Amino acid sequence: MSLRTTVNQRGIYFITFTCHNWLPLLEKADAYDAVYKFFDVLTQKGHAITGYVIMPNHLHFLLHYIPSGAILNTVIGNGKRFMAYAIAAALEAKAETALLHQLATAVEAKDRSRGKKHEIWKVGFDVKPCRTEKFLLQKLNYIHQNPVSGKWRLAASAKEYAHSSARFYLHGVQQHGHVVHYETVLDWANMYL
Repeated sequence: MSLRTTVNQRGIYFITFTCHNWLPLLEKADAYDAVYKFFDVLTQKGHAITGYVIMPNHLHFLLHYIPSGAILNTVIGNGKRFMAYAIAAALEAKAETALLHQLATAVEAKDRSRGKKHEIWKVGFDVKPCRTEKFLLQKLNYIHQNPVSGKWRLAASAKEYAHSSARFYLHGVQQHGHVVHYETVLDWANMYL
């Protein structure tokens, strides 16, 4: 979906957002905990994470979204802002001066005038509704294979990558306490109507 599409319908959504210029900011800042805190906030608001992978420079997750006052766009925008502060603070603590300078100079004037200091994320996010179980399983498989395919090779197998829901789906092991099996939230008859 485009950046201007407003999402306010209950359902499971495949969501992706990427670090500015594909820089490995999540890895450099060791900001995985910031993502898990974002997942905590989503869960506290009644949503459910049904799959995820946190990569060095991007994040994919399946979110069971329940409209409850805020449209999905706002929920994700707030989460990205929260994580951006955590990433910038971690980079400052690690004295990543050159990287912080690069991120600061990328901020557009209009955003700088509103107080934005660093361009941590690519503007917007990608979102696709999972209208069928087949599509959802395709995305879940993609998520779990991401760290072990192509150029990445971050682990020997999907279940060994620490920042993914693969181990939960393969062995029932909850690594970070955030994943709800997609089958427990499915109600295809009432979603996307």
